[in-house]
Amino acid sequence: MEQTRVQVAQAIAQSFNEQPRPWAIRNARRVDARGVLEHCWIVADGDTIVATGTSDDELERAIEYYGVGERLTDAYGMIMTPGYVDIHAHGSWGKSFDDGAEGIMIARAGHMAHGTTRQVLSLITNPINTMCENLRNVHEAMAQRPDVLGSHLEGPFLALLRKGAHDPQCLRDPTPDLVNALLEAADGSLRQITIAPELPHGLDAIHRFSEAGVAPAVGHCDADYATAQRAFDAGATLMTHMFNAMNGLAHRAPGPIPAAVEDPRVSIELINDGFHVQNPMVELSFGFAPGRIAFVTDAMAATDCPDGNYQLGALDVVVENGHARLVSNDTIAGSTLVLERAVQRAVQVLGISETAAVAAATLVPAKALGLDKPNAITNQPLGLIAPGYAADVLLLDPAQWQVEHVWCAGRPMK
Repeated sequence: MEQTRVQVAQAIAQSFNEQPRPWAIRNARRVDARGVLEHCWIVADGDTIVATGTSDDELERAIEYYGVGERLTDAYGMIMTPGYVDIHAHGSWGKSFDDGAEGIMIARAGHMAHGTTRQVLSLITNPINTMCENLRNVHEAMAQRPDVLGSHLEGPFLALLRKGAHDPQCLRDPTPDLVNALLEAADGSLRQITIAPELPHGLDAIHRFSEAGVAPAVGHCDADYATAQRAFDAGATLMTHMFNAMNGLAHRAPGPIPAAVEDPRVSIELINDGFHVQNPMVELSFGFAPGRIAFVTDAMAATDCPDGNYQLGALDVVVENGHARLVSNDTIAGSTLVLERAVQRAVQVLGISETAAVAAATLVPAKALGLDKPNAITNQPLGLIAPGYAADVLLLDPAQWQVEHVWCAGRPMK
């Protein structure tokens, strides 16, 4: 099994060295953030969607014009969605994104197999020198493959009382010298960073990162409502996995969650695995922040692997029944979720609309990082099945919402 997965990962990495050719899909049920469209087709000129529609005559003309040839897939009524975008995940297939080039290659393949075509690589709290080295590794990976969007630092600027599965010995106050060191190591590849705004230099660091083009996220914090408001005014535009590793809703101590919910500038991460956040709260989230809930996995190395013993940074983790906890104190240690499952649960278990569920795994996370429009990171925008958008496309089994076919940047992956 391990050798097979390595081979799959190597094949995916190699595919990015090949020039994509024109291709097309017909007879699909398109579902994206705009709604549902039956009997839909698309044509891509390689890595960009160039035409969509429902008319068979128009499809034939587009196929001929763009030279699709035999690279035409009949979906036979399968669901077609944009590729999933995960902005907070740590690994899969036994590897972490902190594990260097090979770890990135294998862990990315694990998520690609489940339809996550683009991913921000989350790095766990470590000594600063280690975190800087891991940032440089992600920067190098970005230069080699378009599915890597950059990095997310979940730490070291976290509240001790809300540290979750992060090493308390490595937590720091975000002083200007540390901010500068991390920005220099990332060299433009840092997409987001989680910060507890109540730390002594928290608000200043949020402003500094925001000015540098990074999306600061409020999370792993014990901030009160007013402090969270100040954080969003200082430039924070994300909330890290809402409800988890933060003070909760209380009628006389509202905390950071209402501050995020009421602020239209803020995108809100949510782990929809039924464990981190139970179903009633997931449903509530879609009600009080419509169009701003971004599904994330917070997936660790054990994702898509058997139960057993694993590592999260330098900490020992045990996974039982798919749930990861620290050996030392039984704290939840990330998840083994994939976005495929998050969308499945939303539609089939919770009854959330197909449009809203797909948007939470595509357009909303893309928009959270400014990738829903032409940009210097992906060139084409992400998140919709529409002309001009990246040719990141999934075909799903309509009965189970299981990912059957994957295209990333115009290359067939599955």
